[in-house]
Amino acid sequence: MVRHKIVGNEFLQMSAEEEAAYDATAKAFADDLPNRQIAEIRQLRNIELANTDYLALNDNTLTDEMKEYRQGLRDIPQNNTTEEEYDLLLAKDGNGKLTHEVWSKP
Repeated sequence: MVRHKIVGNEFLQMSAEEEAAYDATAKAFADDLPNRQIAEIRQLRNIELANTDYLALNDNTLTDEMKEYRQGLRDIPQNNTTEEEYDLLLAKDGNGKLTHEVWSKP
């Protein structure tokens, strides 16, 4: 039996087995969203820490504000544990800039 399904902007013909496989794949992808968000947040955090590592060298003295900023970045995993918090951490303005205060350098 051939079924019809709209996927994106396309109208596809699928067998029941193909439709079930497609639906299972789509569900697995949706269910994995938090893991993808965590990976993106971790990558952004690591980039920000790397961008300020030079300030923590022996011949530099970190300001208290920079110490707090870097500690805030390191604390992201334990301070943000829900999908709603992940969404807030990854929110961007119209120019693609992250808007959460944790990303704002002093």
